[in-house]
Amino acid sequence: MKKNLQHADESAHQTVTEFIKLQSPSGVIQIGFTDQQVSGRAGLVTLAGFLSWHRFRERLEGWLPPRPRSNYALVPCDIALSFVSGIVAGAQKLAQVALLRAEPVIAPLLQVSRVPSQSTLSRFFGRFDSAGGNLRAFGAAWRWCVERLSSRAGGYSLDLDSTQLLHEDGSQEGVKVGHTRVGNKPCLHPLLAVLEEAKLVVGFWLRPGNTRSDNNVVAFTLELLSRLPRWIRLRCVRADSGFCVAPWLELLETKGLTYIVVARLLRPVQRLIRAQMHWQPTEVAGLEVAELWHQELGWKTPRRLVVIRREIKTGRCGGRTLIDCPGYVFQALVTNLSSSLSALAVWRDYNGRAGVESVIKELDAHFALPHLCLKKFWSTEAALSLAVLAYNLTILFQRHLGWLDRVSAGTLRFRLFQTGGILSRAGGVLTLRLAVAPAHRAWWRAVLEKLGSLFANCNAVESLAT
Repeated sequence: MKKNLQHADESAHQTVTEFIKLQSPSGVIQIGFTDQQVSGRAGLVTLAGFLSWHRFRERLEGWLPPRPRSNYALVPCDIALSFVSGIVAGAQKLAQVALLRAEPVIAPLLQVSRVPSQSTLSRFFGRFDSAGGNLRAFGAAWRWCVERLSSRAGGYSLDLDSTQLLHEDGSQEGVKVGHTRVGNKPCLHPLLAVLEEAKLVVGFWLRPGNTRSDNNVVAFTLELLSRLPRWIRLRCVRADSGFCVAPWLELLETKGLTYIVVARLLRPVQRLIRAQMHWQPTEVAGLEVAELWHQELGWKTPRRLVVIRREIKTGRCGGRTLIDCPGYVFQALVTNLSSSLSALAVWRDYNGRAGVESVIKELDAHFALPHLCLKKFWSTEAALSLAVLAYNLTILFQRHLGWLDRVSAGTLRFRLFQTGGILSRAGGVLTLRLAVAPAHRAWWRAVLEKLGSLFANCNAVESLAT
């Protein structure tokens, strides 16, 4: 046995001291240990290059609270960068972010002194203790994100939505019993806004779980509009029925914005539907439309109401069933779009809002939104905002590379960020050797060269999906 072990050591790297033998279907596998600085997340060098290109660290330093007085305290920017990178790498909790301390590449790539512990992360977020402090930090962050976009000839669609983040223990500030898809449960109720064409989050506010969908939507919208750069033109604002309230519609009209909002099917609208409306068939099988001017209680003026009914037998349908009108589902849309745009075109335009649902699913599945919940409410909002910022960075990263078809964070991690590598110092220069198959090295070179270029260019790198 001793002779065999010595023979094995001769062919192994000098830092391997012993082997453990495991039996596999194909034979014995020898497992040992190495002192080399090997990382399974060396592919994060691409994200680090993107952040460096945009001088993101300098921006982040200006957004965050000042450094604590203690000489031993980590710089806030180091903590925030480590947290963002941890979320991008797949962490779902503060403890999982802290585990990245074992990764040898994270600190040198991000140029941070060290990755913070869980307690350091908790203390960092504990310093966010007011709405004003969060707004100063993350309002500037959302503006920086949207400033990375170029203008569009047709403008952008701004979609508002809310979601529920379940927290069954219900012991944290702001976790209140509210209506969710699985019944009344303890939850948080964030409000967010997305530019559909870019899939970029441009506003995020956290709210207690027992608030209505339209709670604070006027203030949220005013704050959002105030930081949009002048070259970002809004083509249309869209939202579901939870936002169909007179003060918000009046705000949009005052700002000269067009909108499509799902109307609440209250009794006055239901009576209109049950009446002998003039339904017009469309090119969509089983779908008919009608429209009229309607003034809801509390509205100062009548508004255009587009009503859609669709036969249930045609398949999956969005809308609401009415007892007096079996066989159909109904949906009503309030809009100030010109009557020259047909009712069917209004309905199709609103359906484009489905993109915000995919953004919420991405945030829930890959950016830890359902899992980040701290003791204090404003601390939780700060952590969630940084997680949403991490999502935005992956979107802007893909745009920087010129990818027209967005890929999910799961794909980015599997194909890019979770690439192995060895960190060493050769000739006094920090060196990272990526474990990439020869057939893929040309693509990696193209990515790294674009991220390392001093100037932006129009040469797109081939997408991951191809």
